[in-house]
Amino acid sequence: MPSIDKPASTKPLQLSGALDQFDSFQITPCIGTEYVDVDLATWITGPDSDALLRDLAITIGQRGVVFFRAQNGITGELQKELTQRLGLLSGKPAHHGLSKHPLHLARGDDPELGKLDPGTQQSLYAPVNGVMPRQTSVNEWHTDGSYEPCPPDFTILRMTEVPPTGGDTLWASGYELYDRLTRPYQKFFETLQWEQQVPSLQKACQTMKPIYDGERGAPENVGLEFKATHPAVRTHPVTGWKSLFVSGLHTRRIKDVTETESQEIFAKALRLVTENHDLQVRFRWNGPNDMAIWDNRCVLHCPTQDHYGLGGRAGFRTMGIGEKPYFDPLSVSRKQALAVA
Repeated sequence: MPSIDKPASTKPLQLSGALDQFDSFQITPCIGTEYVDVDLATWITGPDSDALLRDLAITIGQRGVVFFRAQNGITGELQKELTQRLGLLSGKPAHHGLSKHPLHLARGDDPELGKLDPGTQQSLYAPVNGVMPRQTSVNEWHTDGSYEPCPPDFTILRMTEVPPTGGDTLWASGYELYDRLTRPYQKFFETLQWEQQVPSLQKACQTMKPIYDGERGAPENVGLEFKATHPAVRTHPVTGWKSLFVSGLHTRRIKDVTETESQEIFAKALRLVTENHDLQVRFRWNGPNDMAIWDNRCVLHCPTQDHYGLGGRAGFRTMGIGEKPYFDPLSVSRKQALAVA
């Protein structure tokens, strides 16, 4: 069974009610909340900022992902500040910072503010004449940075350019994935560990220079291996709930089983994602400065690559670095916790 490795100070956090004054609605019963007519910049800079952002972090931990429209007051620096404070105010290791991309030196980018460039996306995903059509997006479901020993907690994506149609993003609830398993399968998955790796990034680091190989938000996140092993079921430190922690894009195999067994088990986990639309939420980016903030510890997400030739899609992404994933056998599922509440 995966080692517990639970931080001694970890205990579920409770909402204070600081956000009750703002209008919001749940997009689906199990995942996704949108705040209406909110100026998020005032939450970051106002006198009650800590209370508001702490409750926002807890809400994201419970709901998986939250959305804000037309946040024209958010700059790159405010986006970085928000990402870091969400983690610190909800208990992440104080010495952990923001993720830094190893290719930022070669690209000339801000190391902590990732740029979504339409040209790069076009070269990676645009249809190519004479190539067989892409018939599945299953392996594009992923959690950000799961190849890091200490992967991201919160990701913020702020779009600056969107096409008139297409380019939606989907998220799926890891809490609900765990609750969809029967009890024997839950206990089985709790014994497993995923080996995460990203060969494409390793290859890019061999061809693009210069490369940044220092700390990427945590002392453990160094070097150019981009390889880690994590529990298949992890306990969320903010909610105390169990989540199926799966990443189709980065998972190479399951530890301590045969290759055939690994493929079969992993395929079952991904089928739960793709065959259950009612544990997903789909977000349409309506215009510039629409924002999504999600918690990689309890959701995975997938882009929709259907907009090429229809308009550009550009934006900025920030990722905070959280704790080393752990599984606490005394933790409960979301369904169990809400039944008690």
